[in-house]
Parts: sequence; C-alpha cells; structure tokens
Amino acid sequence: MHAFSSQFHAVACLIFALVLPLPAQDSAVESIAQRLQAAIDKHTIPGLSCAVMKKGKLVFSEGYGFADLENDVPATAATVYRLASISKPVTAVLIMQLAERGELDLDADVSTLVPEWPKKQWPVTCRQLLAHLGGVRHYKRFEGESTRRYRDQVLALKRFSADPLLHEPGTEYTYSTFGFNLLAAVVETRHQLTFGEAVRELIAGPAHAPTLQDDDQRRLIKWRAQGYVLRGTRLQNSKLMDSSYKLGGGGLCASAPDLARFAQALMDNRLLGPDTRKAMWTEQHTTAGKPVGYALGFGVRQVRGKRVVQHGGAQSRVSTMLCMLPDEQVAVVIMANLEGLRFGELAQQIAFSQCDAMPTKNEGGKE
Repeated sequence: MHAFSSQFHAVACLIFALVLPLPAQDSAVESIAQRLQAAIDKHTIPGLSCAVMKKGKLVFSEGYGFADLENDVPATAATVYRLASISKPVTAVLIMQLAERGELDLDADVSTLVPEWPKKQWPVTCRQLLAHLGGVRHYKRFEGESTRRYRDQVLALKRFSADPLLHEPGTEYTYSTFGFNLLAAVVETRHQLTFGEAVRELIAGPAHAPTLQDDDQRRLIKWRAQGYVLRGTRLQNSKLMDSSYKLGGGGLCASAPDLARFAQALMDNRLLGPDTRKAMWTEQHTTAGKPVGYALGFGVRQVRGKRVVQHGGAQSRVSTMLCMLPDEQVAVVIMANLEGLRFGELAQQIAFSQCDAMPTKNEGGKE
C-alpha cells in the first residue's frame, strides 16, 4: 500500500507539472522565437541569428535558415556576420578609452591628432565626429562597392581627406561613415596599432568576444555568412565589397552572441568607467541647441519610459541591429544575411519582452 501510494504521488506530481503554465522566462524565449520566425517568413530571410543578454546571462542564442544557401550551410548562433554600421559603437569605445586615460582631448582639432588629415575651413573634433556633427561627408553610392584593399585606416583617408567639410562642425547633423573612418585613423595613430589589432586587443579580449574583428576578405574567418539581396522575388548573391576602406564606420564582423558580450561588457563597466560611459550615452545637440537623437557613437532615445541605446547596420551582405536597455541590463542582437532590412522595432520588442519576464518583488523572485 505504501509503495502504491508513493507511485501515485510521483505520477500526480508529474501530471501537475505538465499542466502548469510555462515559467515566465520560458514563455519569453518562446515569444522571441515566434517573433523571429515571423520576420524570416515575411521578408524571405535566408539566414538569421539572434542573441539576448539579460543581467550578464545569455538567455537566448539561436540561428535560423542558412548562412550559405549554395552550400547548404545552416545559420547558427556561431555564424559570423559583417556588423555594418554597428562598427561605429566599437570605434566610439576605442576613442572614449583614449579620452578616459587622458591620452586624447575630445575637443582638439583632429588635424593635430592625425598628421595625414589636412586643416579644413573649420576645425573639427573627435566629439563632433562621434555625434555626426563634424561635417565630413558620407561615402557615395559607388564608393560603397569598393573592392580595393587598404592596409590601414590612415591610408584609407585618401578617399575623402581632400574634400571640404559640408558645413561648419556642430551646426548640423550629417550622418557620416567617413567621419568614423577618421576616428579609426585617430585610434591607429595614438595606439600605433592597426585598427583591427586595436579592436582585438582592447575590445574583443576584455569582452570575451573572440569573433569581433575586422571583416578581412583575405582571411579565412570561420563560420562567416554569405550575403544576399532580394531582387523582386529572387534571391541573389550580394556584390563583392572590401570593407577595409571603412573599418571604423562599417567594416567589422562578429557573431550575435559575441556582439551581445560586447554590449554586456559596456553595461558592466569592463570597457569604460561609468562616468565615461554615461558621457558617451548622453544625447548631443547642435550649436543652436537642437537635439540630434544621437550620442557619441550610439543612438539614444526614451521608449515606454525606458532608456534605449542602440545602433543598426545596413550594408552589402547584411542587415544588423544592437539594442540595449542599460538600466535593465538587457541587450538584443539581430543579424541577417539579407540586405535592406530594419530590425529596430523587432529588437525593441524582444528587449521589452525580457523586461516583462523579469520577476518583481511581488512575484517572489530575487532581482
């Protein structure tokens, strides 16, 4: 009788467990997968990877579809994608590290920092370049298809260093990848390293993000995704492009989990001190006092009463997004090998779903 009672109790517990609703976190993970699959189906995305970091833990890390359609290589969490413009936040951190150590004045004329940058009709500073207020032009469409290889970012300055500034620095917001190329040249000049070496030693190493590196087309980079573009209803290979001419503004690569680790290292103050990070994530203004919606290398905004720090990327081969809720210690990364997509809203939805999944004091969970 006692044995039967024990067996009945065990079966009853099992049945009870099966009918219980999913824990909040399991439900949140299921919601992420559903949102991602809906986006894949809607946009005919060949391959996509997503990583979600919450309070220092990687709570979601998955890949969908194919990293390489022609060779049937699946997209996984380990797939490496070109970051496109999410390279700009990495460049910003390298500049802010120099400023934090007193090795760089953010308000000095860049021509005094990089001898190869000629004096312009107005002085331009690193602070202005970081906020897209420097007046340096963006690359033109045909320049975005460059196949030329540059050994360093100082040499790549030749593509635009002779051009005049578009406007007096500080007066207008003009998005500029070339402005971040100039910042990358500052990094190289100050550190006496190539930009790729600086990224690996000063960012990827401390962040424990080994795949974060320059997207060198000559090197064999394990698990690197192929890129595609949708022409009507047909997928085609993306055009070949060597990103060495714009490493600081759009030429790095990483896996989704490693980019999430970069975000966590920022939120943990492992890459910058809290005061420097606060300054970096403070919205900038024109000289007339107009807010520009951009801080120093990051987009910033308030959404549903929460501070959102983010940056997207769009380039040949990829569409990418990094979204952080720093006060909630949440970071979301979405990367796809299809051009022309915007993941900002989706990334925010996933980030906020993680906040909703966090236990509160009334729910009995520990913070």
